[in-house]
Amino acid sequence: MSSFLPKSIQNLIDEFSRLPGIGPKTAERLAIHLLHSPHTRIKDLGDSVLNMKDGVEFCSRCWHLADQDPCNICSDQERQQGTICVVENVLDVVAIEKSRSFRGVYHVLHGVLSPIDGIGPEDLKLYDLEKRVKEGGIKEIILAVNPSVEGETTALYIGKMLKPYEGVRVTRIARGLPVGGELGYADESTISRAMTGRMGVE
Repeated sequence: MSSFLPKSIQNLIDEFSRLPGIGPKTAERLAIHLLHSPHTRIKDLGDSVLNMKDGVEFCSRCWHLADQDPCNICSDQERQQGTICVVENVLDVVAIEKSRSFRGVYHVLHGVLSPIDGIGPEDLKLYDLEKRVKEGGIKEIILAVNPSVEGETTALYIGKMLKPYEGVRVTRIARGLPVGGELGYADESTISRAMTGRMGVE
């Protein structure tokens, strides 16, 4: 189908296909849908994409997405500032917040250790996490990385990295998350159970 379309539509299909989770057929349907949409709706979509890039930044403390620095979570003094939940990506923060099971703050790694892919500690926000611990006032680090091989490797690395800091308890979310499952796709009750049943990291 797509090879017989005008170049402008094919270019849009190609761009959609580069997005995660969007296959060629879905990209074609999206492009055709936009073709039949009112001009104002397409303009609103384009403006939203541009505004997202221009109006969003990363919190310099936790590395979550924010429209101000520090973000709303980090600047909320009613939250437990001494408890940090470490997650792989920003969608994990969204998932945990929806579960209403956590009242601390976060630290987003923006990935996990994966030597086979050339991703080492310097490619993540690991040293920023250690810096926060060094500054003091941290009582617990909750590791909420996904139960994958890379997630386990990352959790072990963080446990060893923070071991010298006395008074800082390092725990992991426990039951409820299946091996290979992703936190961002877990339901709210599963996340709540996993957060409540967290265990210490040796």
